[in-house]
Amino acid sequence: MIATDASLRPVSDLNAAAAGPTGDDGQPNGQVAGGNGHRGNGHRNGHAPDDALGRAILLELRESGATGPDALATRLGMSRTSTLQRLRELETAGFVARQAIRHGVGRPRHLYDITAAAQRSLPANYDGLATTLLDSIVEVGGDGLVEEVFQARRRLLRERIQARFAERLGPGASLADRVRELAVVQDEAGYVCRAETAPMNGGSLELREHNCAILGAAAGHPAACRAELQLFEEVLDARVVRTSHIASGDRACTYLIEPRDS
Repeated sequence: MIATDASLRPVSDLNAAAAGPTGDDGQPNGQVAGGNGHRGNGHRNGHAPDDALGRAILLELRESGATGPDALATRLGMSRTSTLQRLRELETAGFVARQAIRHGVGRPRHLYDITAAAQRSLPANYDGLATTLLDSIVEVGGDGLVEEVFQARRRLLRERIQARFAERLGPGASLADRVRELAVVQDEAGYVCRAETAPMNGGSLELREHNCAILGAAAGHPAACRAELQLFEEVLDARVVRTSHIASGDRACTYLIEPRDS
């Protein structure tokens, strides 16, 4: 029996569509379930399901393959109604796909299966992979090779960020504009980054990362943080000083930014 999260709302039958023939799950043939009235849990804007039933459905489909709602409900120990409603929500979110299988006369049988988007929402260990790779690099070439790897990464990121600055900001952009755009870039990369003014430092610009997206690597390899500091200096063409550091136990990585000629 699957114990659903307390956040999972009470489940009730969805009304069958008024028009068109229906399949064995009560869904109109060829129509995507849910429509604009989708109210699912934890998968708006492509985010993974955050409820126990949604996760259990995806894992079961990943293991067993295309399955009908009745068989799926039995395997999960859930009611057909709640399982079918959740399948419809997951279909609307793009995490499951439905196909109609016809066997002679009568309603087709509907099977649900996991999509590529759902696969990306399943458990992964990228942080462990990155850390293991770095440890392997140390074993092969020592800390010097790790430094080279992070410097190569810095150069790649520098090219991408400078190209974005050119596209978004154009020539002659102010330092403040570059800092704000860099904050957006880092935020999109998972650093929960904000650009602020530092009132305690004469109104200097400040970049604050509230999360380290590569903490597993940075904690054991200082070359990662050195490369980030260099990257910011290069793309901003400014003096950058790190004043707090997540890898050292602080709550954020904070960078004080000033023009080179100040």
